[in-house]
Amino acid sequence: MRRLLAVGVVAVVAASSFACTSSDGADEVNLLTHDSFELPQNLLDKFQDETGLKLNIVRSGDAGQLSSVVSLTPGSPKGDAVFGIDNTFAARPIDAGALEPYTSPLAKNGAADYAVGPHPGQLTAVDRGDVCVNVDEAWFDSNRLEPPTSIDDLVDPEYRDLTVLMDPATSSPGMSFLLSTVGRYGKKAPDYWRALSGNGAQVVAGWEIAYNQVFSAGEGHGDKPIVVSYASSPAATPGTHAILDSCFAQIEYVGVLKGARNVEGAKKAVDFLLSPEVQAALPTSMYVYPVQKGVQLPFSWRQRAPAPAWTVRMDPDYINKNREEWLTQWRETVKR
Repeated sequence: MRRLLAVGVVAVVAASSFACTSSDGADEVNLLTHDSFELPQNLLDKFQDETGLKLNIVRSGDAGQLSSVVSLTPGSPKGDAVFGIDNTFAARPIDAGALEPYTSPLAKNGAADYAVGPHPGQLTAVDRGDVCVNVDEAWFDSNRLEPPTSIDDLVDPEYRDLTVLMDPATSSPGMSFLLSTVGRYGKKAPDYWRALSGNGAQVVAGWEIAYNQVFSAGEGHGDKPIVVSYASSPAATPGTHAILDSCFAQIEYVGVLKGARNVEGAKKAVDFLLSPEVQAALPTSMYVYPVQKGVQLPFSWRQRAPAPAWTVRMDPDYINKNREEWLTQWRETVKR
């Protein structure tokens, strides 16, 4: 999760450059991740100073695409470790046998509380966030229209053509929104999707497009003032707020990839992401909550990004069991 402009700079290595490392990979660790990964360069440098290993960041699309890449390459991974698979897709790489079990000694300080059910050590929680609908207050003020106060309102004709969503087949926030509607409406969720689609909701491939290109308060200043994002997004985008009545609790994980060239280095990368310095950097780098205990959150979060009092929660195995049925219903309903 993740997701907004970060203050840090990262070392970026394209996925195609994975083969251009040292012959045995002993002095490098390749971290496969999603497009929204950000950490300050000084932390990446610190990892190298302390371990003697260069941490290469290998981007692979949204979390849904990342999960597919990992799940389709068990034993022949495109990296050593993977970060960014969340609880909406976590069971997929586990079932595919694509992960090497590892329990970090640091996990007992909080990360272990978010373990994936009966699969200990397969994935380790790094951060958490709440996927919610976000609203551009300035757009509604300038158009003299009251903003929606619930996701129920998004099917109202006065909000026609104002919403942008993400495809749940390719986007983890998109899947999280779908799950939040299942949690809220139950078997009537397809009726809600149909009404939402009929009210002109636009569907795009991923969060980067939706928030940074189509959303009116995003950096691209698009034409949609309602977008699926995170409860914490308003901390980075003043003049917006999240609708907190139907948010989905999202957890992002890191894991060691089976068949990794540098297994020990991958384990060190897991430990690194749970370290106090990285956990403290997560709110301002990727606008997510750290999972480790005792990490101080920025004051602006309490002012502009209050956490929802209630969230939709689902076990990853339950999601995995029902995902294809829900996606089929989604495609048939929104004709996508």
